[in-house]
Amino acid sequence: MSRVERLPNGLVLALEERDYPGVAFQLLVPAGAVNEPEGLLGASTLIEGWLWKGAGELDARGLAQALDALGVRRQSGAGLEYTLFAAAFLPEVLEEVFRLYALLLLKPRLPEEGFEAVRSVALQALLSQEDQPARKLFSELRKRVFLSPHGRDPLGEEASLKRATPEAVREDYRHRYTPKGAILAVAGGVSWERLLGAVEPLLAWEGEEASYPTPLLSEPHSFTLRRPTAQVQIGLAYPDVGPEDPRFYAARLALEVLSGGMSSRLFTEVREKRGLVYAVSAFPAGVKGQGLLMAYGGTTKERARETLRVMLAEMERLAEGVTEEELSRARVGLKTALVMADESIRSRAGSMARDLYMLGRIRPLSEIEGAIEGTGLEAVNAFLRAHPYRNPWVGLLGEVDDVS
Repeated sequence: MSRVERLPNGLVLALEERDYPGVAFQLLVPAGAVNEPEGLLGASTLIEGWLWKGAGELDARGLAQALDALGVRRQSGAGLEYTLFAAAFLPEVLEEVFRLYALLLLKPRLPEEGFEAVRSVALQALLSQEDQPARKLFSELRKRVFLSPHGRDPLGEEASLKRATPEAVREDYRHRYTPKGAILAVAGGVSWERLLGAVEPLLAWEGEEASYPTPLLSEPHSFTLRRPTAQVQIGLAYPDVGPEDPRFYAARLALEVLSGGMSSRLFTEVREKRGLVYAVSAFPAGVKGQGLLMAYGGTTKERARETLRVMLAEMERLAEGVTEEELSRARVGLKTALVMADESIRSRAGSMARDLYMLGRIRPLSEIEGAIEGTGLEAVNAFLRAHPYRNPWVGLLGEVDDVS
């Protein structure tokens, strides 16, 4: 069972206590690309990198050494809707770990002399997209799909990163690094009472309510990014339902039929039967308040048109329904993934945090398993009839003609 409480400063704290010799947490700070100030795109990435340059009495090296000495396995990064801080460690160092993270969040040094290094890393990450054609295509596809800031790339824009000043980024940190809208999800071998004591330094964290824009979609259309690449990248995007929708599990089971393994429709029809691609998949890519399904194919210039045609046809064919055999395999696939994720407390802390962000509550694993098992063939096919995957946004990247 999970316990969730909103602390006096607005921070949402959750714990799933387990008989496990470790602790993991995920902290979602409501500072992502979607709520960055206009003209300061990429600020979330700059802030996240700059924070690690020192906090409180510790410089960058001292902070890293202090966490390493505690055996903390950590990661962090700025995303579309929030900035993530995650860590896993032994229960005996719980209090000291949260003391250090409280320093990081509340008393970062943000030193002037470290800013240019942070900017340089951010610009390198952005420019590296030119060597990652699939990443480049889907970044552009999201921009085309959304009229709202949900189409932004968390890496930012080159012009914004170059003109960002330390003063502007510090001001943005003070505005958007707020506990009101932040979520801290913890899983592992620690009691609620001990966790409350450990997070007490975070109660000094103050700020205004987080603000998020409403997702807004454009009209579906097609585009081509011409690049001198050996392969052609194909991207499709379709409106979909999110986890708040009662048809969500029908949609996820249908997606598993479409792209859930080597017996899935996309893999079988596009790769195995026709040999059109070296990679093909479909995956959820929605945001809070707007579901989105994306599909990807990587192929050659000569096979690009045929690959696109077959991918579109397979997406549309879902409206004709799935079979009981396909649904059975899909159930096994989703339940296996659920069980595997349940074995990791790091994974469980992540799913708890995402549930709280998307739904405002944590779904028990038994609820998810029951919903997967209880969604029958008629429910899946009724969803597909009412929600056909047609008329998508289509993007191509490579040495290929415009999409017709």
